[in-house]
Amino acid sequence: MSTLLHAIGRWAIRAKWLVLVIWIAILAVLGAGAGLFSQGANAPISIPGTESQEAIDTLGRTFPEVSGSSATIIVVAPDGERADDAAYEQAITDAAEELEGLPQVNAVTSPFAELAPSELSDDGRAALITIQIDASQSDVPEATSAGIVSATDELRAALPADAEVSYGGDVFSTSIPGFTVTEALGVVIAFIVLLFTLGSLIAAGMPLIIAILGVGVTIAGLFFTTAFAEMTSTTPMLALMLGLAVGIDYTLFIVSRHQEQLRSGLAVEDSIARATATSGSAVVFAGLTVIIALLGLAVAGIPFLTALGVAAAAGVAIAVLIGVTLTPAILAMAGTRILPKPQRAALAARAAVAPAEPNGTDAADTETAGADAPPAPAAEPDGAAHRPSRADRFFGGWVRAVTAKPIVTILVVLVGLGAAALPALDLRLALPGAETLEESDPARVTYELTGEHFGEGANGPLILTGSIIGSDDPLALMDDLADEVRALPGVADVPLATPNQNADTGIIQVIPEEGPQSESTSALVAEIREHHDEWEDAYGVSLAVTGFTAVGIDVSNLLGEALLPFGILVVGLSLILLAMVFRSVWVPIKATLGYLLSVGAAFGAVVAVFQWGWLDGALNVHSTGPVLSFMPIILMGVLFGLAMDYEVFLVSRIREEYVHGATAQAAIRRGFVGSAKVVTAAALIMFAVFAAFVPEGDPSIKVIALGLAVGVFVDAFIVRMTLVPAVLALLGDRAWWMPRWLAKILPSFDVEGEGLARELAHAEWPAELPQARIAADRLLLGGGIEIAEIRVAPGEALRLDPADPDASALAEALTGRAPILGGTVKAVGLLLPERASSLRARSAWATAETLREALRDRPELLVLDLRSLASSGAAVPLRAVDGLRSALAAQAVEAAREAAPALTLVVIGDEALTVRILPEGIAVVRPRGGAHDAGLHGSGAHAVPGAPAPILEGGAR
Repeated sequence: MSTLLHAIGRWAIRAKWLVLVIWIAILAVLGAGAGLFSQGANAPISIPGTESQEAIDTLGRTFPEVSGSSATIIVVAPDGERADDAAYEQAITDAAEELEGLPQVNAVTSPFAELAPSELSDDGRAALITIQIDASQSDVPEATSAGIVSATDELRAALPADAEVSYGGDVFSTSIPGFTVTEALGVVIAFIVLLFTLGSLIAAGMPLIIAILGVGVTIAGLFFTTAFAEMTSTTPMLALMLGLAVGIDYTLFIVSRHQEQLRSGLAVEDSIARATATSGSAVVFAGLTVIIALLGLAVAGIPFLTALGVAAAAGVAIAVLIGVTLTPAILAMAGTRILPKPQRAALAARAAVAPAEPNGTDAADTETAGADAPPAPAAEPDGAAHRPSRADRFFGGWVRAVTAKPIVTILVVLVGLGAAALPALDLRLALPGAETLEESDPARVTYELTGEHFGEGANGPLILTGSIIGSDDPLALMDDLADEVRALPGVADVPLATPNQNADTGIIQVIPEEGPQSESTSALVAEIREHHDEWEDAYGVSLAVTGFTAVGIDVSNLLGEALLPFGILVVGLSLILLAMVFRSVWVPIKATLGYLLSVGAAFGAVVAVFQWGWLDGALNVHSTGPVLSFMPIILMGVLFGLAMDYEVFLVSRIREEYVHGATAQAAIRRGFVGSAKVVTAAALIMFAVFAAFVPEGDPSIKVIALGLAVGVFVDAFIVRMTLVPAVLALLGDRAWWMPRWLAKILPSFDVEGEGLARELAHAEWPAELPQARIAADRLLLGGGIEIAEIRVAPGEALRLDPADPDASALAEALTGRAPILGGTVKAVGLLLPERASSLRARSAWATAETLREALRDRPELLVLDLRSLASSGAAVPLRAVDGLRSALAAQAVEAAREAAPALTLVVIGDEALTVRILPEGIAVVRPRGGAHDAGLHGSGAHAVPGAPAPILEGGAR
């Protein structure tokens, strides 16, 4: 990974203006598409396949008068007056008649209609007008919504001044979130943090500009896709919030590493490429964990949640892509101006005193010491650069304090976070309704007035429906079923039980005793469903429970059930990914348990604020009650990825110090001080961005934002920067232990860029033959195979003895097809095992029969296995020899014309046959042995006596 990113960084430096133009063009194209084709983000939250949703779909065909969505207008007369007085009745009746003429309105129920006795409150002061609309909540025509608002205003004008008139209902129960000045405050705070961290206006502004460009691409792309697919209002806001946070952080990691390397004296372009490779690898890994977790939301099997996860994952993917492509391009444009002026002056002064060697030994030595090793500070007068900064002293004192008595630290953190998570035991889930809107919102006013005068259950009526086509007395049947429902606990009223006009479908309207989000209403839905079989046996009707309230309950139940499998997926994923990265057993276990502590604390904070009402005024929480049903699963997914960010950036630095020889305790101290500053800045930025969405945020986003803000704060500062050093200090060397069998089966993910560092250190190796086509020193393969040295120069071919049983193993290792246990190996310029996959793509394996076919793929390295010719014991036919020689000679001609790459041969065959088939001028060499004297371990690298003088590929002498 680091090698690929190094190449991407180099390309972005060379094509910096092209990269910038490409991203701006992408933004422009998607923005134009969004402007022309966007259908808005107002899709309803529904779950196909649930009982409530299937019942709604059936009603749309059999009983359209009660399907679709609904709106209400409530009229409340002042004390001493009644809503059924003549003046009120006439105005309400006129309004109802006007509403009937609106587009897609199926029916308007006036409180004075014969079949609507419940539309007038018991005390006569309040009256309801119910408007049934033949469209889903998201598809209600604008003209209909505006007509309801207009009719409400006209009705208010026609009634006494002290009468209350308000509109609401399902159609108006949700709000479309927007971006406010408060959210922008998070960006301002992020800029301040970046300025203190990076010390330069250019450096501080760069992550913000790149992140905003990435978010623009994401949001434009999402709204463009609404031309083909529906999207809920929460989706773009979540993508915006998450994309902005990770976009700033990912660019910060790369810019911060670049600054460190510049201060150490590395050339600008080298530093950009290496920062992209090292910190960029961690960015890619962290981004992948977030993406995988968000895509894992599909585990719930809920389409809108899957779409939300895919959209947010797309935002993170764009943040990663723009981070590893546009960031190096912009850094190349900035040059050394990315550093504060004093540091630039110090670099210039050092260069004037002792000019750095260009791309020389110093760079290689730096990389050998470790790609992530803390660079030496820039030289400053009087050795000022060598004095620890204030931040270094602070973090050094912090890590000493938390590791001095690790058991005490661990216990304090566990007890504290355990207490913070206790409120989570009271977590209740529900979909948001009008009760979560601002108190002045008409829909919220209508909701509260309805609950006050008609009972809370009137805000969440249930609909029971079923086929009654087999009944010969549908009216009596519906009355009997209504009586059964009235007898259930939790039922306040059954105002309506009627068949449709065709008498094939019946509905029963049920008013619960409490509101739609109460536990008793959920229990009532479950109670009705428990009686399904009993009533079907008694009356021959299969009743289904539906309605806006029932749909919300079903969504919440399914999301609650999905938490466990999703949690198992996330925990299992974190264990595997971290084991791959850190090659340890205890580090992944510790990291995963820390993540669970962060999730618990985040859930506890959400419950305390949104259910218990703590700080509700300060945080502008409009109402308390059950929290957003899909908050837990989204928070778990997003926080998982962010927690892995901090784990990787902090612990990888500690691990690097350890593998480079530091003791376990010293590695913790040095690694922590080297990474704590950037981790602190990243966490503060994310906290600021998330927290900014809380005070004025949409009710759905507000709860997610608070959970993420608390989760990020807890995970970064309490778990990763307090608990993690203490646990590592307690474990000591055991923290980095992994069983050999597990290390073999787990792939390696080079986040720290160790492979790249090794490649750069061996860029000119071997020193005596830097242009070697194949080179190896002290090579150790499986089965105890040892080769002391191999050197194959341009114009030479390597011959392996066909009688040696180890020949195949060496040939496979030299082409990247077998593991290398030790030593240093390069083949066609690629270091092994780091570039094994690239080498496999550039190499081929052929026999005498398949040589021409293999050469068609134009390999750079070819193993020619001639053992089949030698195994017969007979002389090799001249025709076969000529065919092999002709094929290789033709390839050499193509290479000379640059129509094919230069070919390096590894021949498994006897000496005489090898010499006969090679083109003129190709010398033959053999490996130098190690522990043995025969076969691979024999005479050492040499040219075959009597062979033609070596020449370069293509025959040039």
